[in-house]
Amino acid sequence: MAPSFRLLSILLLLSSALAAHAYDLGYEPQDLSSEEALRSLFTRWTESHRKFYNALGEDEERFGIFKDNLLYIHEYNEQHGSHKLGLNEYADLTHEEFKENRLGYSYDRVANLLRMPRGEFVHGAVTEVPEEVNWVEKGAVTAVKNQARCGSCWAFSTTGAVEGVNQLVTGSLTSLSEQELVDCDKVHDMGCQGGLMDFAFQFIIDNGGLDTEEDYPYKGYNERCDVDKENMRVVTIDDFEDVPANSESSLKQAVSQQPVSVAIEADKRPFQFYRGGVFDGECGTALNHGVLAVGYGVEDGTPYWLVKNSWGPGWGADGYIKIKRDTAPEGLCGIAKVASYPLKKGPNPPPGPPKPHPPAPEPEQCDATHTCNEGTTCCCSIPLGKFCLAWGCCPMTGATCCEDHRHCCPKEYPVCHLEIGLCAKGENVLEGSVPMVKKEPAHFHFNWAALSESIGVEPVKEQPEEAVQIM
Repeated sequence: MAPSFRLLSILLLLSSALAAHAYDLGYEPQDLSSEEALRSLFTRWTESHRKFYNALGEDEERFGIFKDNLLYIHEYNEQHGSHKLGLNEYADLTHEEFKENRLGYSYDRVANLLRMPRGEFVHGAVTEVPEEVNWVEKGAVTAVKNQARCGSCWAFSTTGAVEGVNQLVTGSLTSLSEQELVDCDKVHDMGCQGGLMDFAFQFIIDNGGLDTEEDYPYKGYNERCDVDKENMRVVTIDDFEDVPANSESSLKQAVSQQPVSVAIEADKRPFQFYRGGVFDGECGTALNHGVLAVGYGVEDGTPYWLVKNSWGPGWGADGYIKIKRDTAPEGLCGIAKVASYPLKKGPNPPPGPPKPHPPAPEPEQCDATHTCNEGTTCCCSIPLGKFCLAWGCCPMTGATCCEDHRHCCPKEYPVCHLEIGLCAKGENVLEGSVPMVKKEPAHFHFNWAALSESIGVEPVKEQPEEAVQIM
């Protein structure tokens, strides 16, 4: 019996070892053996991800960050067996840099704007809930997208849920426009500065539909709303409902019927490098990232939620993460705290006639050397007397530039309360306040006409084209 038991033990160990190496982690243990090996790995990684560093000393700085991240990943993997971390395109970013623009779910504004439970939860009547569901395999989920350096996760979660219910009702899987939500949904949502899926569902209902990704493509920054495209209304929804809060069983009922918008806390370091397996690591419930629950199942005896992220297909398991299920009423990472889904009753309206594209918008001229995109406000970032050495762009028109020279407030909330980070309608009116918005760097664009005007010099007029002679 002893030899058989020993053989069984060896097989189990081999099986565990194979399982541990089932994921492409982007490195091998020998890559950590020396500084030369680390540099070689970094070179291969930069070439693979097409990374180029131009600033003085930036290559060494990023190499240092890369090494720190790699050591963290390797040590973490030695301590965790249920899931693994690996190198990805974000391996040259500090965790603070990574978090800065890749979240965007504005949970703090839920309380400020009095988000109330919506709908009757029709899926609560579902009694036969299957043990496993995968809406990706069922054809109700579009390809993984990338929000880039923009806090627009809420828009991707919204479009994913609407794409799913539209496919289930019409049989057509149509990729929808996150950029339309970023540019046009401005009542409560704030583009790259964050938003909420329920508000976005309401925008789609009020607008009468949403345009396609193909017609209104994603850019990853705030622009003025393209009204012609906003009026295309290709896919519609009729209503939306909230899943009862802090109930994984209710969330399971909902996800068994359609993809569901959920929010999680995704600001812990393991999320930056998740590669595969069922995540059961460090995770809080301070919601800050909108994602899409597209299924659930069991892996090696562990129940999980299948979640589609918006950090590109190179992150996680081809853009997805499995989060451990049945852990607490609010769910791991708070996944069951605030979930919602759209409702659709019938077909979409017939497409209207194509409209000509309007001319490209003119940028907002800050001074002779800096511009901001149309639909934004120029705010000085580094003032020097009556001059401005550097400009920033507030992603909305008519904004108030706050006195800290880093933030701004919407024109509807013009009072900056710097000590609490809120924009209010009045000096002593905090009800309905919204968070201050961080400015984005202005674009460098030299404008001779603006410079001439600022110093009182008549600009040189260009000669007519026919008068120019080429010698």
